[in-house]
Amino acid sequence: MQRWADAFGDDHEITWYEDQFSGRTMDRPAWNRLISDAKRGKLSRIVVWRLDRLGRTANGLTALFDELPKLKVGLVSIKDGLDLETPAGRLMANVLASVAQYETEVRAERVRAGQLKAKRQGKTWGGSQPGRLLFLSSDQVETIQHLHLQGKPKAAIARACGVSRPTVYRILRQYDPS
Repeated sequence: MQRWADAFGDDHEITWYEDQFSGRTMDRPAWNRLISDAKRGKLSRIVVWRLDRLGRTANGLTALFDELPKLKVGLVSIKDGLDLETPAGRLMANVLASVAQYETEVRAERVRAGQLKAKRQGKTWGGSQPGRLLFLSSDQVETIQHLHLQGKPKAAIARACGVSRPTVYRILRQYDPS
């Protein structure tokens, strides 16, 4: 994305919109800011890496494809190689929106089938019992403290140490040097 902006930004102001939400919904904080800015005329073009980064529902994406030309906002998908300002680009965008929704639905079916199979085999998931106290090695405690002092996010610390976020918070409270 940065390379595209450097090559084609044409001295336009570039604003980055990044969400950490699922693309299965079009109601996401950064997305809402982007579409609001587009409606206020602050954007001339939206550039995405791939169309499925915008959303994974055909309805949401096709509504967007209809709305953007009315707002005089172009859409470029770098990886998909399309531009909504051309008839071929609009056709491909709608096809790719359908494919993105299809992939999401197939993935959901596989997850449901895997969960059903696991239930039939008596497997359970969902974490430990509430109130269960985990004992950590001194290395894990040191790593949690070290990563915290480096300013790492609690979720990243939890993943790195193989524990839950509440465990990270508990350790940081428990071993707080102050």
